[in-house]
Amino acid sequence: MVKKTLIAHIMGLGRPVFSLRELSAVAGSSPSAVSQGLAYLRGQGLVVKVAHGVWAAGGVMPGPYSVIAHILPKQRAYVSFTSALHLHGVIEQIPQAVTLASVAHGGEIKTAAGVFAVHHLAPSFFSGFGWSAGGDGFLLAEPEKALVDCLYVSAFRKRQFSHFPELRLDKNFSFKKAYSWVERIKSAKAAVHARKRLDSIKRCAEE
Repeated sequence: MVKKTLIAHIMGLGRPVFSLRELSAVAGSSPSAVSQGLAYLRGQGLVVKVAHGVWAAGGVMPGPYSVIAHILPKQRAYVSFTSALHLHGVIEQIPQAVTLASVAHGGEIKTAAGVFAVHHLAPSFFSGFGWSAGGDGFLLAEPEKALVDCLYVSAFRKRQFSHFPELRLDKNFSFKKAYSWVERIKSAKAAVHARKRLDSIKRCAEE
């Protein structure tokens, strides 16, 4: 495979992060042949390997948010929990892992771009997000939903999100909206747990 041809196909994708499978499809070559070409380009510093089957152009490791769609290609996922709260300025501390909500099974995904902690949500509760304002193109929970997602998960896994760093809830944060998300939790036990914790957070915010 000619190096320039493969580079041209990568540039033709129009974005820095791509999968081996999609590059193989546009290049019209087998995954093994494309993999060999990428290994060569990697040695030249022209691409970097992000994870198994996921690469980035330009020789510079991309930010973690730009690779989310590629590490969970068969399931939609949105940034929520403490990562979303940090991005919204609700908590100052940067989480060690990017926290994602998905209907897929939970678990940890390690990549060269960062570590991702995936938390399972019931399909009926998989909402309350939109596209991020930046250029990375990832789905991001509203601050109220991100907080309630934390409370929801903590109802089933006591050690998860059992406490928060100091919360900075400004006038734009809507407790009314947060309580409306609690009302949509179908598990009665989880709803009671989330409501009690939200009550406590609200009292602290009002002091």
